[in-house]
Amino acid sequence: MLESKDLGYQIAREAKSMCDELGLSYIFKASFDKANRLSISSPRGPGIQAGLEALAEIRSNLGIPVLTDIHETWQAEEVAQAVDILQIPAFLCRQTDLVVAAAKTGKPINIKKGQFLAPADMKNIVEKVKSTGNEQILVTERGVTFGYGNLIVDMRSFPIMRELGFPVVFDATHSIQRPGGLGTASGGDRQFVPHLVRAACAVGIDALFLEIHPHPETALSDAATMLPLDELRTVLAHAQAIDKLVASRHLK
Repeated sequence: MLESKDLGYQIAREAKSMCDELGLSYIFKASFDKANRLSISSPRGPGIQAGLEALAEIRSNLGIPVLTDIHETWQAEEVAQAVDILQIPAFLCRQTDLVVAAAKTGKPINIKKGQFLAPADMKNIVEKVKSTGNEQILVTERGVTFGYGNLIVDMRSFPIMRELGFPVVFDATHSIQRPGGLGTASGGDRQFVPHLVRAACAVGIDALFLEIHPHPETALSDAATMLPLDELRTVLAHAQAIDKLVASRHLK
């Protein structure tokens, strides 16, 4: 969630610097509206007008691509004017009208696999995007529901979804959520983020999705799962080393 424009700038600037140093591409992601909150009292963000203005400014001034999610069909065209990539949230990945509206903008589409879907089911979601003629697609793994209040990552998901022919992203921070674990918000186990990142890179992925914050304990959304900003470089360096090793052995 975009807590403030200033915080967005800080995170984007520092993360971009780390990625530049490591020779990695970087995309900034923030939500103008976190519509899928557990509690009515949970913060949701600045809203579409102020949020898109801030995202467009960060995009322009830092010279970086920006990604954000949409929750309703009417948002697609307006949001597409301010960002580079549209994201379909995991809870909404089966919403045909939303997926098609996003795809029709011509923007690249990142589809998060629902916590309730098998990886092979993503073929049907991808076909919805392709039906519009848009083949700029990414698919993202973010864990699957395991009983109540827990998620697991099935490492088989990555090669299965790679067979679809599009880049596969691993959302490491949402994958260690404990949905509803705090009563009115999701909990999580952020200490496992680096472990899952290394495991996913060993299996073979194309990109990482990481929520980061200079002080996660004060974050207004996903506080229990965010990676501290000062730990990002180490996590990325380890991921890069494993990815290079896997690629050199032709295992990807």
